[in-house]
Amino acid sequence: MLDVGATVAILSERPGRTALLTDFDGSLSPIVDRPQDARPHPDAPRVLAGLVARLGRVAIVSGRSVEFLARHLPVPGLVYAGLYGAETLVDGVRRLDERLEGFAPVVEEAAREAQRRLPGVLVERKAGVSVTLHWRTAPEREAEVREVAGELSARFGLDAPQRGRMAVELRPPVGVDKGTAVGALVDGFAVGCFAGDDAGDLPAFAALAGAQRAGRIERAVCVGVLSAEAPDELRQAVDVVVDGPDGLVSLLARVVDEIA
Repeated sequence: MLDVGATVAILSERPGRTALLTDFDGSLSPIVDRPQDARPHPDAPRVLAGLVARLGRVAIVSGRSVEFLARHLPVPGLVYAGLYGAETLVDGVRRLDERLEGFAPVVEEAAREAQRRLPGVLVERKAGVSVTLHWRTAPEREAEVREVAGELSARFGLDAPQRGRMAVELRPPVGVDKGTAVGALVDGFAVGCFAGDDAGDLPAFAALAGAQRAGRIERAVCVGVLSAEAPDELRQAVDVVVDGPDGLVSLLARVVDEIA
């Protein structure tokens, strides 16, 4: 395991050849009951702007849509990979994985059926690409939500992974996750870093470590953002841990100061 000082040294040693990527919910933003209420750490925009000015690439890799990410973190030069890598926003240009085109009507039908069968459960539509069913505000309904999600998945031919806390997602059966997104974003760099806090981030950590083993990058740095809800597997998957969004933003601010 690394400590924060050693991590800062690695990320600031070759700034132009370093790609720094981070999750949003639980990493740059505290977890909230309602997804629409999430906001980034107050220092995150300033720190990210400092990193963009110093590093080869800085990106947010999130289950959120790129529209949401860009609205709440409007940092020029920041790369956004949304919906677990299904869409990207670079220099104002949004690109959707072409394999997902045509699925919007199916996803919407599944969303309407979920709303009908799960009154009171938050059904979150995501840019016509996927729909997430949340039970955070009704934890006693977890089994019910999971059962309905499984039935809708089979009926509409959608995948139903649990990629985040207290939620299950219905999405097209296309092999896209944070691992594929991170693998693409660190390609061509010497140092790759990803920070995340949840089960949906584990593929990103695995992809980063795999890129180092394969020689595609020279050094991988996996940062775990701890909380009371962090999965047990998180500590085993990372090189360094920080305490919540405060800890992550503090680490990133130290990288900015070190390079300056």
